[in-house]
Amino acid sequence: MKAEIKIVGVLMGGKSREREVSLRSGKNVSAALRRKGYEVLEIDPATQAIPDNLSAAFLVTHGRYGEDGCLQGLLEWKGIPYTGSGVLASALAMNKHAAKHVFTANGILTPESGDHLLPPIIIKPIHEGSSIGITRIVEPMTPDAIREIIEKTRSEFGEVIVERLIEGREITVGILDETPLPILELVPKAAFYDFEAKYTPGGTEFLLPAPLPEAVTKAMQSLALRAHQALGCEGVSRVDIMLDAEFKGYVLEVNPLPGMTDLSDLPAEAKCAGIGFDDLVERILWTALKKKK
Repeated sequence: MKAEIKIVGVLMGGKSREREVSLRSGKNVSAALRRKGYEVLEIDPATQAIPDNLSAAFLVTHGRYGEDGCLQGLLEWKGIPYTGSGVLASALAMNKHAAKHVFTANGILTPESGDHLLPPIIIKPIHEGSSIGITRIVEPMTPDAIREIIEKTRSEFGEVIVERLIEGREITVGILDETPLPILELVPKAAFYDFEAKYTPGGTEFLLPAPLPEAVTKAMQSLALRAHQALGCEGVSRVDIMLDAEFKGYVLEVNPLPGMTDLSDLPAEAKCAGIGFDDLVERILWTALKKKK
């Protein structure tokens, strides 16, 4: 398969609030591909045109416009194979409201949502990733006060969703070429796994593999794969799940282009499965050529 790939464009940066994280992911991916012997072009689609002569595009454009189907549609139009999910699956995964409808329709447990909910709740921008713009409310609050927070979030980020807060253990499961990776449990030192906890060294304790009963581990890996497939995701993703006290799993979201920074979850899970970073990057690249037509 390597012989089919002459030039790889690593697409990074973009216009979202996750731009800096995307650039870090992209530098890591580019270095890995070069160590594997590929010719690599680093491309920021926010400032550079995408050449037509790419054999494949490796996407690490996290967030809006790069992860939500927009860039995927452009690559489809140009006929360039790319990593990650297709246009529809990317759009569904990056719209928390739409994804929730898909999960429910497929019998996948997900937190209750609606503006009528009272604390404990979480208010999230629908289209953002990396826990950007999230407000976690655990203390009693009047409906008017909650509406004020919703409107403030909406004015800054656009559409929002209000979810029932599931208290418990937060886990994440990478999916690589339709195979679940070992489960990672996240124990943030702050109140929850927010942007700072994700990207600050020492901000979170990572338990890998997660210390769960074997039956629970298998059930959560199966649940993650079901969520990935329900949205139509391909190649690679990462599924975030909350486990309650009874080990019942609630799918929070599916990340169609997981981070590839030094602190990112997917590379850590792959390493636990015996897959080094460079091999992980190459395997993700190869999935671009196997994408469903």
